Amino acid sequence: MNVTLSLNDELVKKVRKIAVDKDTTLTGMIRGYLIQLTEQDATRGRQRKELDALEHSFEKFRFRVGKPTWKRQDLYERS
Repeated sequence: MNVTLSLNDELVKKVRKIAVDKDTTLTGMIRGYLIQLTEQDATRGRQRKELDALEHSFEKFRFRVGKPTWKRQDLYERS
């Protein structure tokens, strides 16, 4: 698929110089960036699902603990 971008001539010149230094093309750099962007987004999506599942399990297994029947001092009593 072809996509048309409107870019400032000065920006294109600067990016082409960077591309030459990286032994690639402007198109290759844009393609690489877009691939990286989609991979990061997919990773974030997986992380969000995992976090939601973890939070759900916390809610599912939450239980209430009654009032303590001991005092803090009792824990440190010495014989």
